[in-house]
Amino acid sequence: MHNPRNYSDEHFLVDFEMQRAFLDNRAMVLTRKEFELLAALVGNAGDIVPREILLRNIWGYSREIRTRTLDVHIRRLRKKLAGFGDQYIETIFGVGYRFQPYRPPRTFPASLFIHAAPAA
Repeated sequence: MHNPRNYSDEHFLVDFEMQRAFLDNRAMVLTRKEFELLAALVGNAGDIVPREILLRNIWGYSREIRTRTLDVHIRRLRKKLAGFGDQYIETIFGVGYRFQPYRPPRTFPASLFIHAAPAA
């Protein structure tokens, strides 16, 4: 659950005060900028954070500066989040990025599946 001091779910914990993140109970090794970016996204979970806001607030870049720094850092964060990277960090093309809280895979009762007859 999200509160001002941390974010946690069954796989991921971000402690904003200690500036640490853990994936499946293992400390993530993050640079200062990676943590700042992660904290900005997680702190706004569910909301789209525009590229310009991230570039200005984390790197101090003005709107006129064209750089791939943000994209490189997002790619590194996704890699460090392993199999959860694309689920947690969503790209909103042409706008920015959004942190999506973990959602366990949906399971359906076997009775909902139609079983095809075996081929003859």
